[in-house]
Amino acid sequence: MTRILQIPRVWGASAAAGLALWLAGAALGCSGGDGSSERGREQPGSGAGGFGNANPGGSGGSGGSGNFGNSGRSAAGAAAAPVAPPDDQACAEVSAGAELEPVHLAFAFDVSGSMGKGDEEWHDKALKWDPVVLATRTFFDDPASAGLTASLTFFPADGDEDERCVEEPYTMPDVAMTPLPSAEFGAAIDAITPMSEDDWRGGTPTAWVMRGTLAFVTGYREQHPGRYAIVLVTDGYPQGCDEADDTIEAVTVEAEAALATEITTYVIGVANPPIDDAPDTVSDLHSIALAGGTEQAFLIDTGDPAQTSSAFTGAVDAIRGVTISCTLVIPPAPDGRAFDKERVGVSYESGAGAMTALRYEPACGGDDVWHYDDPADPSQIVLCDATCERVKSDPAAQLGVRFACEQLLSVD
Repeated sequence: MTRILQIPRVWGASAAAGLALWLAGAALGCSGGDGSSERGREQPGSGAGGFGNANPGGSGGSGGSGNFGNSGRSAAGAAAAPVAPPDDQACAEVSAGAELEPVHLAFAFDVSGSMGKGDEEWHDKALKWDPVVLATRTFFDDPASAGLTASLTFFPADGDEDERCVEEPYTMPDVAMTPLPSAEFGAAIDAITPMSEDDWRGGTPTAWVMRGTLAFVTGYREQHPGRYAIVLVTDGYPQGCDEADDTIEAVTVEAEAALATEITTYVIGVANPPIDDAPDTVSDLHSIALAGGTEQAFLIDTGDPAQTSSAFTGAVDAIRGVTISCTLVIPPAPDGRAFDKERVGVSYESGAGAMTALRYEPACGGDDVWHYDDPADPSQIVLCDATCERVKSDPAAQLGVRFACEQLLSVD
């Protein structure tokens, strides 16, 4: 018998909205052995309580043996040794929680006059600002974005060159990291939308907003582990600041610095409408995306508002899809029991109800395979690329992680 615990975690990709994550817990620490493939895991928090049956649609059932009251540490703070279960509980079933690695997107959004001030024919608000804002709001409001967390920083800052061409205004986002979907982003966009030509801000301090956003993300990540990416939305090249500090080359340096700390940078470039004499201000944005580890920028044509909004939606959907984590944190063994990395099974149930047992394959060869992040001392289960894409494309898919009494795999 296997106990199933539903984990309220949504993948976030539009094609995989509502993907439920399930954890099936069976026996842990079933035999004494020599401990060669076992290690203790620290337990979360204090407070007792076991799990009953939690199959969806079923009854509560009786309580399990998963008491989480033992913190797994001694009074002095040292890690406690794994606790061997009594003989009559040698294979008592237990359940434990797990969740996917959280994903955080830090948006830097260009609100300069070239997005719609009207001082040039190609600075047309109806062709650039309006459709881009519509698609951006849709992303932040979309239930398919559930499971993601995002922040939003507008640039340039309101003020003269000394106030907008520095890092400080961009180290605190206009909308803090917030779980999606959320109406806070739409409200912030409404508040900043210019009501007249004089309300538009001047300059495009792209390098400075990258520096400030990276500083914010770096500090925030210290207290909130997970996967992070910067999403730069702009319609032009850096300008309006000291050219030595605000160039495409300067922005690529910041994107490279972010990538060195495993923070990728995505770029969405909003092109000028196809009007005579309208300059190309987006082609060089590809170099920023390449430096940020995302190969090339998403360049959005303007001229037809409906097509522009649709193309922008496609870009953010693509970013949403590729940033979704296919990493599952291995849950701690309840009651301080030993974890055996060779007694773990992973399964996938499609929305149509077809069950597939995934194979452990360190080299990711073949279909339906997974591997540990570190075979010597695993803490995460990682779906291989093809398996990840298959699971993300199935809105009703379920993943199961089973801790068995018998050896299921061999980890070298």
